[in-house]
Amino acid sequence: MATVSKVDENRVRRAAERQGYILVKSRHRDPMAADFGRYRLYELDDDAPTLGADRKGESLDVIEAWLATPIGER
Repeated sequence: MATVSKVDENRVRRAAERQGYILVKSRHRDPMAADFGRYRLYELDDDAPTLGADRKGESLDVIEAWLATPIGER
């Protein structure tokens, strides 16, 4: 698993906020946890995750690619 820099995380977080989403990182600190270092993307006014709804969440690369996809193609 590649390490994610705080700069990359903040860049994706800002991109998500510009599109009306919130990027949430897993709080697990145990490297053996299924969602360690993974992310979920939520709409501002919704409690259910838009992306990363499964137990493991998504990598930052997957979320960044999803945010870069035009809205009509999602």
